[in-house]
Amino acid sequence: MDPELEAFVPFFPRTDLGDPVAARKSFAELASAVPAPDAADMEVEDRTVAAGPDVAVRVYRPHGAEGAVVWMHGGGFTMGDLDTEHPWASRIAAGSGAVVISVDYRLAPEHPFPAALDDAYAVLAWAAGNAAALGIDPARIAVGGHSAGANLAAAIALRARDHHGPAIRFQLLNQPGLDDRQDSWSARNFTDTPWFYRDKATAGWRHYLGPGPATPYAAPARATDLSGLPPAYISTAEFDPNRDEGLDYGLRLLRAGVPVEIHQWPGTFHGSQALLSAEVSQRQNAELGAVLRRALAG
Repeated sequence: MDPELEAFVPFFPRTDLGDPVAARKSFAELASAVPAPDAADMEVEDRTVAAGPDVAVRVYRPHGAEGAVVWMHGGGFTMGDLDTEHPWASRIAAGSGAVVISVDYRLAPEHPFPAALDDAYAVLAWAAGNAAALGIDPARIAVGGHSAGANLAAAIALRARDHHGPAIRFQLLNQPGLDDRQDSWSARNFTDTPWFYRDKATAGWRHYLGPGPATPYAAPARATDLSGLPPAYISTAEFDPNRDEGLDYGLRLLRAGVPVEIHQWPGTFHGSQALLSAEVSQRQNAELGAVLRRALAG
């Protein structure tokens, strides 16, 4: 493990998703300790998207931005909101120069699949349909997210392709959780990794799927046809149960003719980017913004 990250491992809490309410409280406390970048050079506005139920979003608008990303937070499908994602959404906006539309999707187990996906897709449709009012180019809209949020981004791309939905320029998938079957080497063997481990992944999937079957829109790794999807960037952490499913998804996209950039970060673990003092975390966070800036340029 990266020495700078390893020093923090003894202090990293373990969160039990068996009690989602307590887990959300712990998650919010952790997020509140992460400093947000200076947002003086951007407008930040809370909006409401009229959908099945309304969806709250937070829009980050750097000056001169034309491209946009519909952004989904992580949290194992059960945790997170606009406030816990604020440090990261504002970093993405500052680093990419793009409008970031952070989505407050409904959480499991109270709202199992497809609630979160429906919310995220509704925000994509809203962004595309209101591009002029938002001051963005409808041909330069990406989707992205961390962990469970990256799952939703990949699922949005599949649904938009299959149902002739809004055009998506790019998908930014950071440490994505894509496969409920958990039969990869990393999913089977990483049972005690920091912050995120097999049992926690199992609980998250159980809450998210509820009583229904796992479809490709719930677990994108189950999709048999990945052709015609937007270009992608996939980032994985070495000591992460999600690692191999992210790498495999990237390879399958390549074989289906989709342009893909894959970055496997050695010495890191799921969510270790939150440890901002580590040099590798600084590079990871900077790269997300730079990748999105390139993808939405011109």
